Amino acid sequence: MFEYIKAFHIIAMVCWFAGIFYLPRLFVYHAMSDDKISQERFAIMERKLYRGIMNPAMMATWVLGLSMVIMNWQIYKTQGWLHAKITLVILLTIYHIACGRFRLRLADNPKLKTHVYWRWFNEIPVFILIAVVILVVVKPF
Repeated sequence: MFEYIKAFHIIAMVCWFAGIFYLPRLFVYHAMSDDKISQERFAIMERKLYRGIMNPAMMATWVLGLSMVIMNWQIYKTQGWLHAKITLVILLTIYHIACGRFRLRLADNPKLKTHVYWRWFNEIPVFILIAVVILVVVKPF
């Protein structure tokens, strides 16, 4: 059963990161759009991505990940790499929530930030992904 939970945890994480990478890219296009129709279209796309894909994927990632930890608590409780990974996932969750708040603000004000800002903002989860993968695969501590 553990291996199935792990497999679905990885699938959920991939779906979550797909959304985490794509939503700020939509913010770039939203900020660059000048006509009302495009702005409304981006707001709809952002809402559907956030609520329909990102939120369920985030929740599944958390539930499945915590399930694995609970199933093997005696092993995992002393694993420093896991504590670091959970810290990074908490940071990613904060980023996710920030994306949700920005999404709502962009719907009212497409020029909230420049497209350059959103391009840089889009890079943050890349570093988290790199660190999480290294922690899980290498287990440096």
